[in-house]
Amino acid sequence: MKPLAEIEQRLDALEAGGSGPEAAVELVELGEAVLEHWVRARDLVPTQETREGFRLLALHRQGCTDDPSFNACRETCRELAYHHNLVTSDPRHPGTPQRLTMMTLVARHLFLFVTGKMQVAALGDFCCASRPIRQQAEPQEIG
Repeated sequence: MKPLAEIEQRLDALEAGGSGPEAAVELVELGEAVLEHWVRARDLVPTQETREGFRLLALHRQGCTDDPSFNACRETCRELAYHHNLVTSDPRHPGTPQRLTMMTLVARHLFLFVTGKMQVAALGDFCCASRPIRQQAEPQEIG
């Protein structure tokens, strides 16, 4: 399993200059890797199944089991899959650079939500950016 620090480094690198369908594929894979951490932290074995053609969506569904607040990142996962489809179906589209930028931002949002939720269980109960929940939490080491 790819360490969270390595995932964050790849997101930084892709933000600085990822392009083309290869970057779109890698961003989905990084999203899967983040969700694998969440699933394993809950003592589950990450699924290899897919939902709507994406393992990312199957991992998200698995991650919601017995934790409805994790559903807060459902649309984030779906948006990552959506942009992947846009980029890989027409890589020469003039909007591809902007789509990859959006994918990178969405993948980073997923990373921040999941790593934050691993530190503060209540994250996502109201909003993943809930400042009072983050400020009340004691910092913990991830990973």
